[in-house]
Amino acid sequence: MLSLSVPVTALASEREAVKTYAIAGRTGAELYASIGERGPMIGKGRRVIAHTGFRLTWKRDYQQDGKACRLASAEPTLTITYTLPKPAERLTGSLARSWTSFIDGVRRHELEHGRFIREMVAEISQASIGLSAPDDPGCRLVRQMLNTRLKEISGRNGQRHSAYDRAELTEGGNVHQLILALVNGP
Repeated sequence: MLSLSVPVTALASEREAVKTYAIAGRTGAELYASIGERGPMIGKGRRVIAHTGFRLTWKRDYQQDGKACRLASAEPTLTITYTLPKPAERLTGSLARSWTSFIDGVRRHELEHGRFIREMVAEISQASIGLSAPDDPGCRLVRQMLNTRLKEISGRNGQRHSAYDRAELTEGGNVHQLILALVNGP
């Protein structure tokens, strides 16, 4: 099985967690149907095979020098949570091999989402540290500038995740191929 750890740029604090949800079935098709019934819900009631979520908080040091304000440091704390399906019962034989191929591919897909998140955090750090305004008592302008940058970065990140999922799930995409192999297998 693949490790979920991926090299990361230096973060103040990072944690990864894996949550599973139980599925059942005696064939690949039954396992996939169970995923459809029990998978994580995202958006407007849409179930997915797996999901990568994150929680990101920051410790920021705004420094005031007279009326000037500068964001001297920004230390992120990141928790990435991967939610994956797991058969409730032990699988054997060709079904076990088919499931292992499927879940390893799904795990690789979710790890890529984790990489996107880490890259977003690095981009936020680069866009934040050193941000300054010469006439900003209370650091209000710097905070507004930072929020504008964060919205842009977050928007690009969301588009990146969506484009990746579309490519992977469309006919012929990697995840689509994994699904076909599982459903059409044992």
